[in-house]
Amino acid sequence: MTLEKHPPTLTPIPIASPAATPRTGPVIALLVASAFVVILNETIMSVALPSLMVSLQITAATAQWLTTGYLLTMAIVIPLTGYLLQRFPLRRVYFAAMGLFAVGTLIAALAPGFEMLLAGRIVQASGTAIMMPLLFTTVLTVVAPAHRGRMMGVISIVIAVAPAIGPTVSGIILSVLDWRWVFWLVLPIAVVALILGAIWVRNITETHRVRFDALSVVLSAFGFGGLIFGLSSIGEAATGDAPVPVWIPLAIGVLALAAFVRRQLRLQRTDSALLDLRTFRSRSFSLAIVLVAIVMAALFGSLVLLPMYLQQVLGLDTLTVGLMLLPGGILMGVIAPIVGSLFDRYGPTPLVIPGMAVAAAALWGMTTFDAGTPIWWIVVVQMGLNLGLGFVFTPLLTSALGSLPKPLYPHGSAIVSTIQQVAGAAGTALFVTLMSVTAAEQLQQGTDAAAATAAGIHSAFVVGAIVASVAVVLSCFVRKPAEPEPAH
Repeated sequence: MTLEKHPPTLTPIPIASPAATPRTGPVIALLVASAFVVILNETIMSVALPSLMVSLQITAATAQWLTTGYLLTMAIVIPLTGYLLQRFPLRRVYFAAMGLFAVGTLIAALAPGFEMLLAGRIVQASGTAIMMPLLFTTVLTVVAPAHRGRMMGVISIVIAVAPAIGPTVSGIILSVLDWRWVFWLVLPIAVVALILGAIWVRNITETHRVRFDALSVVLSAFGFGGLIFGLSSIGEAATGDAPVPVWIPLAIGVLALAAFVRRQLRLQRTDSALLDLRTFRSRSFSLAIVLVAIVMAALFGSLVLLPMYLQQVLGLDTLTVGLMLLPGGILMGVIAPIVGSLFDRYGPTPLVIPGMAVAAAALWGMTTFDAGTPIWWIVVVQMGLNLGLGFVFTPLLTSALGSLPKPLYPHGSAIVSTIQQVAGAAGTALFVTLMSVTAAEQLQQGTDAAAATAAGIHSAFVVGAIVASVAVVLSCFVRKPAEPEPAH
């Protein structure tokens, strides 16, 4: 499929000051803090699911919908953000995002049963889906290119560290309180963010009218939603618990996504696409998107398998599991701003290549995990994985989004956020499926449950390590893009 070769006529987005000014500094700080809180909730339920199964008397397959439903909602709402960020002012979009998140958190905390809890998670996810593209677009608009690496380093804390420490936070809370406190403790933070937003957030970018294409929204919902649902169901299908045959949502997703792409190619000729695919004309953007997908798959796959391994194979409690995963998250948070500063000085190449190599080596190290692996080795390897990924996130995101013309920032931000969700679901599905299939084979051969699970986790990490090794080769082609000319 070939995109038009003539230069696009893009409606410019008025740009504020070339660098973050004292007026915009508090706004960016608030957006970063708010995004950290909402993204944290993406993985905060992973350790809480066993407690919820007992408290609400539901099965594992039912409880998993609290995560699947969250991902589905994100996949459906995120593609809309390109339109929202062009049509509505920053202040209104921020209050919509944090307002939805706060309301969803309150619903979940008060939920008398599973259905209401799931509804709260869906409302939460609607706000979360808007927040990340909003943060990306604001930073790209008000921060000068020479300083973007440092700022993207801070954003990397949100993208990578928040999901990484979600299980830790959940484990600590559940060690002393029941599952409702996972939401009650977050709710005041969301309310404070809304109050500070009323004080600090101003409309630092102007808006313009863009066409709203309802058919694109429907195709996007079926396309991305079908892929996420199908990928999330693969693990359940491996154990015979999938609600529908996996091929059905995957087929619907692929067909709807193909129709969605075709429609966007037609609509972007008049600058009315829901997601403008001219972003992929940038070689730097396209290559970075591929690597971001691999990195997110590895991160989320390991975030799902490691707690399962630590609890089911080594028999550790939730608090210990959470604390073991904490050092890796802290390490990634510490190095992210440093990596951003290094990017501003040296570009992406000297950071991405060694970062991917370290991440691949860590995944190979995880293939050594078994029922007798010492805890110190698990912590060291997990920290190695987070160290490698920490050197990769910031350069890739900055190279991808910084290579776009300014009018394409909202679309590029929405595409990056969408790919992160699809890749996270794909990585989780790949790791869980490989683990489930191998474990089932081992059980049929008479192996005990712990050893069978260990064998399944070994198989999953072997495949993850192979994919990461391929990413090391691709990372050698990453270059710092030239700053595109502003569209007038």
